[in-house]
Amino acid sequence: MKNSEAILVTPKQFEIQECAVPEPKDHEILMKVEYVGMCGSDIHGFEFGPFIPPKDPNQKIGLGHEVAGEVVKVGAKVTKFKPGDKVLIEPGVPDDSCEYCRTGRYNICPDVDFMATQPNYKGALCEYMTHPEEWTYHVPEGMTTMEAALVEPAAVGMHAAILGEARLGKSIVILGAGTIGLMVLQACKSLGATDITVVDVMDKRLDLAKELGASRTINGAKEDTVALLRSEELFGDHGVELVFECAGSTFTANQAVQIVARGGKIMMVGTQSKPVPIDFLKINREVTIQTSFRYCNNYPQTIEAIRSGKFNVKDMVTHVYDYKDVQQAFMDAIDPEKKTDMVKGVIKVAE
Repeated sequence: MKNSEAILVTPKQFEIQECAVPEPKDHEILMKVEYVGMCGSDIHGFEFGPFIPPKDPNQKIGLGHEVAGEVVKVGAKVTKFKPGDKVLIEPGVPDDSCEYCRTGRYNICPDVDFMATQPNYKGALCEYMTHPEEWTYHVPEGMTTMEAALVEPAAVGMHAAILGEARLGKSIVILGAGTIGLMVLQACKSLGATDITVVDVMDKRLDLAKELGASRTINGAKEDTVALLRSEELFGDHGVELVFECAGSTFTANQAVQIVARGGKIMMVGTQSKPVPIDFLKINREVTIQTSFRYCNNYPQTIEAIRSGKFNVKDMVTHVYDYKDVQQAFMDAIDPEKKTDMVKGVIKVAE
């Protein structure tokens, strides 16, 4: 077998380099990679470099952590998998010894080894990779490996929806209809919510939100979102009980403050790269602001949601690129004109 990996040699420049096929350790599987999703963090890393630069300037930088494929070899002590099994992985491996891991919140482990970031910056954009058996899952019958690769972002949405306590009877607004916003939409629906408004500035994303079950959509570039949501036709003076900020924008974060109901909750799901000034006088009636980070114990539930049809990740994929075209894929994702047509891009490494 021959192996290669897409290495970010400098911002905006991938190079596919030959590398050794890794040998699985006792409790690891060796996977032939089939599909890798293009996460927003990968796209940011491609354009600007990693959020947290490595200490060693010679460190190889790989990208990609939404991945599924086929087991080709297993370590000596692996019991759950065998060659030929289709699998997907949870890309963060916690230390399993800190107070957060031991209290069941492994997603906030300070020493988690998360793919495409510190400490080793190992990305999934490669032909073969190893991963611990403990953080590997079977792809259920009827689910493709392309869908399986998107369990990771779907789990982000599921985790946020559960933390937000989405359920039947709650009024919900999702600010931002990118991949994560659309995953939050579907997660809320899977938990029973029916009154869900999605806001974005791109009609293509809003059309998809309607297809995926949004009760209504608002184009924030064409309408005054706050005035409309606060109108008597919608939520009036009462406001919205549960608001998800999924755009990672200071502007939408402040909109969330203006539309949330007394005693309501704002879930900060998008990554805020700059400080956000908050007018606490507007939310001093016992509003909860909660951040959400990745996922924790959400993979089994998310896999079943996709398998059962409650989550439709397949129709979110607007662009599929071959592995050899990885450079073009990421250039399209940052191109001001082309990126407006991309909701979710995936890289097909192998069939």
